[in-house]
Amino acid sequence: MILASLPEGRDGALRIVAPDRATATRAGAATFRALLDGASDAAAGGPEPFDIARCGAPLPRTGQFLDGSAYVNHVELVRKARGVPMPESFWTDPLMYQGCSDPFLGPADPILTDPTWGTDFEAEVAVVTGDVPLGADIDTARAAIRFVLLLNDVSLRGLIPDELGKGFGFVHGKPPSALAPLAVAPEALPGWDGDRLNATMCIDLNGAPFGRLDAGRDMTFGFPELIAHAARTRPLAAGTVVGSGTVSNKGADGGPGRTVADGGAGYACLAEQRMVETIRDGKPSTPFLKSGDRVEIWMEDAEGRDLFGRIAQDVKARSET
Repeated sequence: MILASLPEGRDGALRIVAPDRATATRAGAATFRALLDGASDAAAGGPEPFDIARCGAPLPRTGQFLDGSAYVNHVELVRKARGVPMPESFWTDPLMYQGCSDPFLGPADPILTDPTWGTDFEAEVAVVTGDVPLGADIDTARAAIRFVLLLNDVSLRGLIPDELGKGFGFVHGKPPSALAPLAVAPEALPGWDGDRLNATMCIDLNGAPFGRLDAGRDMTFGFPELIAHAARTRPLAAGTVVGSGTVSNKGADGGPGRTVADGGAGYACLAEQRMVETIRDGKPSTPFLKSGDRVEIWMEDAEGRDLFGRIAQDVKARSET
């Protein structure tokens, strides 16, 4: 099953998209949230022409967004650039924070920036769960995965250090994230192995290739592990979104990755390229996002087919809105 939502009302108008993506039908459930809460997933009416460019976020808002850091290579580079050793527990105990889930931005909504914010993108895979009981084991967590999403976790790097320095978590440093147009059931996804999505994460910055990463490689924790971690002390309601964290690949030699221009897989966020520059040169040279930049994120299967549609966001100064 492939789902999309037209930007009507606060929760969108749900559509069931045909496998060829040429047509879509109205769903018995009026919204994605209603479907997750048990409303009918049957079609309600005949097929209509489908224009992916008209879509908003497939799940415009939900009860909970929990974002992991499943690619420990990314965390290791962060700490190496700061000259801080990484605890061994990071390889066995996932990092996770609770982000903004009301709203999720649509795939073409702008990214707002300010010169002091250090605005960055983060290309991630995410899943939508059904109900998950408190203390769920890995098998229960795996069975709870309902849909897979593509997500841009917008991050304000200039605000995060002071915020974390207070001893609590992110609020200002993590504004709303954007979702690609389509939510795809795992069984309809080539490359889904039950734990992770084996597909290419593609990122262009201002029309130039920035990342062409293997999302299935170097993912230390699969989604069932992330879900079980999240449910350790709380139940997760249907509609919970769990993110992978920034996709990150090691270089061919096992060290930091290289840019696409240098023959590497590139990066899924500006911060990681800046970290590699700091490790190599002593300081970063890549700037954060500024007004006028354009970020495009999409995923391709082994045959080069687009999986979720494209996130294509222009960066605008906060004063322009």
